[in-house]
Amino acid sequence: MRNSRVLLLTPALFALAACTPSGDPATEAEIAAETAESEQTATPMPDEPMATATTARATLQPTAGNDTSGELTFTAEDGAIRVSGEVRGLPTGSAHGFHVHETGDCSAPDATSAGGHFNPDDSDHGRVGQGEHHAGDSDNITANDEGVAMIDAQLQGATLGDGAATDIAGKGVIVHADPDDYTSQPTGNAGARLACGVIEVM
Repeated sequence: MRNSRVLLLTPALFALAACTPSGDPATEAEIAAETAESEQTATPMPDEPMATATTARATLQPTAGNDTSGELTFTAEDGAIRVSGEVRGLPTGSAHGFHVHETGDCSAPDATSAGGHFNPDDSDHGRVGQGEHHAGDSDNITANDEGVAMIDAQLQGATLGDGAATDIAGKGVIVHADPDDYTSQPTGNAGARLACGVIEVM
């Protein structure tokens, strides 16, 4: 009876021995080699691109003797710059030239310190979407019965926050006293400057 018990336990001991790690150096070396190979063949993560500014704001302040002011937002969209916001303190129903200028300096009483239209490509003045025009050209804005112009305009040929020659960050934005005729050189005969602001990246 005792011998039969020994015979029954022997297979179980062999099974346990088979499940126990052997600590064989050859086996450990194989596992290490397989791990190193899998790490080398893993797909590397792409480097994250540098963030580029896509939104900016400008606060319009009136020039000497005027009451025009406003808040504008500039957003890079589909290869162009969308300008949104509002301009206040305009004569009711009036139309006004509205441009980005070459210098972000509104210190002069008449805002002439902002320079001329932003025109990095040395193009003729014109109308957006209708042939040659300045990168700073935009359509006229029109005031409602309360003297407020709601802005939804577009700049083409300009960029925002990329440091290129076409970048409008740090440039000036001007509201003029008269409408732009989109033809007269170099400013569309838009008249005096009612308000000036500086485009600042958010």
